[in-house]
Amino acid sequence: MKNLRIVGGKLRGLKLEAPEGLDVRPTLDRARETLFNVLAHSGWGEGGVSPIQGAQVLDVFAGTGALGLEALSRGAAKACFIEKTPKTLRQNIKASKQDQDCKVLEADATSIAKATNQFNLIFLDPPFGQGLLLIALTSLSTQGWLKAGALIVAESDAKEKNDFPADFVLLKERKIGRISFQFLKYEGFSL
Repeated sequence: MKNLRIVGGKLRGLKLEAPEGLDVRPTLDRARETLFNVLAHSGWGEGGVSPIQGAQVLDVFAGTGALGLEALSRGAAKACFIEKTPKTLRQNIKASKQDQDCKVLEADATSIAKATNQFNLIFLDPPFGQGLLLIALTSLSTQGWLKAGALIVAESDAKEKNDFPADFVLLKERKIGRISFQFLKYEGFSL
């Protein structure tokens, strides 16, 4: 596995652990930097500011936690991570010294329980080619995890064609090599 690190903000340069093997495919530094630059300059936040500032972040299929930790590094308020096997994720949170701003849920994002909190910035990075993106989006929205107006960043293989439920509006798509980021706005109802 290539070196993985936080690329911006107060934690810039922090090395992250990533397990060997094909089960985990973390978003690499260059792609993550592009993703966060798009967010920072999008004007999609309240009052036209970056949607990262003060965000309540949900990192789904969190893996190493690189996306949620990058958001915290760049000004998000809190991050919740959903991951089936969170051992490496917990190590990375500990190394970041952001424990007080992080919560880890050891769970399957495709059949998640009812929410106790809602989030306004969501990262979804499911395993590619398994149709999990749509299942997870539907599960998160029906179980009340998304605030009305939430911004969702969905990552998929650039060759995949994703159709999203009607209450998700595609704002932008950005392809970087073999991956694609879809930036969506949730127009459904909050609980």
